[in-house]
Amino acid sequence: MKDTGNFVVVPEGSVTTPKGFRAGGLHCGLKKVERHDLGAIVCEVPATAAGVYTLNAFQAAPLRVTQESIAASGKLQAMVVNSGNANACTGQQGEDDARAMRAAAAEALGVAEHHVGVTSTGVIGETLPMAKLLSGIAQLPERVKPDGGDDFCQAILTTDLVQKMTCVRLNVNGKEVHIAGAAKGSGMIHPNMATMLGFITTDAKIESEFLQQQLSRITDNTFNMITVDGDTSTNDMVVVMASGLADNEALHPEHPDWEAFAAGFQYVGEYLAKAIARDGEGATKLIEVNVVGAESDNAARAIAKTVIGSSLVKSACFGADANWGRIIAAVGRAGQPVNTETVDIKLGDISVLEQSRPVRFDEEQAEAYLKGELVNIHIHLHMGKGQATAWGCDLTYDYVRINAAYRT
Repeated sequence: MKDTGNFVVVPEGSVTTPKGFRAGGLHCGLKKVERHDLGAIVCEVPATAAGVYTLNAFQAAPLRVTQESIAASGKLQAMVVNSGNANACTGQQGEDDARAMRAAAAEALGVAEHHVGVTSTGVIGETLPMAKLLSGIAQLPERVKPDGGDDFCQAILTTDLVQKMTCVRLNVNGKEVHIAGAAKGSGMIHPNMATMLGFITTDAKIESEFLQQQLSRITDNTFNMITVDGDTSTNDMVVVMASGLADNEALHPEHPDWEAFAAGFQYVGEYLAKAIARDGEGATKLIEVNVVGAESDNAARAIAKTVIGSSLVKSACFGADANWGRIIAAVGRAGQPVNTETVDIKLGDISVLEQSRPVRFDEEQAEAYLKGELVNIHIHLHMGKGQATAWGCDLTYDYVRINAAYRT
C-alpha cells in the first residue's frame, strides 16, 4: 500500500470497496464482440450525489435524465451505464429511451425512479436497441455484487485498452473512510470534459453542497486538464455517490479532517485523469506539461492545455524529436500574458531553452528520454506565481487507424 500521509492507496480496491456499494456488468448485445456492455453501481441506501457534465451543446439524452434525477433530491441509489451506443443526437426518441432505461432499472433494482441515473457511451446518432437493453437491465440484479467492480469497469469500455480504477482509505473522526473511482475514456478527450465517464463512490457522510464543491474543484484541475485529440464528446459525465455509511460526522470545509478528504478525492480524480490520458487511442506514452511562473493559475492552465493539445508537440513526442520550437510556439499562441524574454523549457531534466534562448543539449540523450513511456515538459515563465499541470498523449499512426474505422 502507498501511504501519502493524508490517505493510503488501496491497490485491490474498487468502486465497491466503500461501504454500501455493489456493482456488476454483463453482455446484452449492444457490442458486436462478446464483452460486457451494460453495467451498474448500486448503493444500499440513497446516496448523496453530485455530477459534472460535458459543455458540448449537443448534450446526450442520458445526461439530462441523470441531472433531472439528482436535482429531484440530491441523491442517487443506482447508476446504470451502457457502452456501444451513445444515445446522443437521437431526438425525442433518445429522451424517451433514456427515461425507459431509468424506469426499467428502478423496477429491476427495487429503487425509486428518481434515485436512478443513466448514461451511455459509444457511437453517436444511433437509437438504442431497447429490446436488448431492457433484457440486459432485467438481469442486472443477479450480476450486481460486492466484488463486481471489475465487471463494471469492463462494461463501460469502448476503445479503451485497459480498465481504469483506484481506491484510497483515510480516517475521518477516527472512522475508516474510502473513496474509490472508475472511469472510461481514450478518444474524443479534450479539456472541459473529455469523452469520458467517471464514477466515484465514497462511504463518507457529506452534504450534497460540499460534495458538489469537491467534485467541481477536482474536475477543474484533473479531468479538465487532459486531452487526447482536441474533441469534446456529447456524453461526458462524472458522478459521485456518497453512502454516508462510514458513520463519520458530516464533512464540511471547517471539519478537521476536510483537508485529508480533499487530498484523497484529488488523488482519485488525478489518477483517473492520467489513466485516461495514458490510454489515449493509439498512444504509446503519457505526456505531462507543467507550467509555473505564470501571471495567474488560469493563465497557467490555458498555456498547459494549449501545449498538451498541440498536434505538433504530440507528434514530436511520438517521433522522439526534441523540437522545443513547437512547445514555445504553443505557449505563444495560448492567448495569455507571456514575457518573450524569460521563458525556460526542460524536457525532463534536460534544459533546451533558458530565458527564451536556445541551450546546447545532447540530442541523443534527449531522444532517449523522449522514447520513454512518460514525457515531462517543464515550462517556467518567470512572471508570477501561477501554476498548472495538464496531461495528454502522443499522436500516432494508430490513432488515425482506430478512428478511420470506428463505426466498422
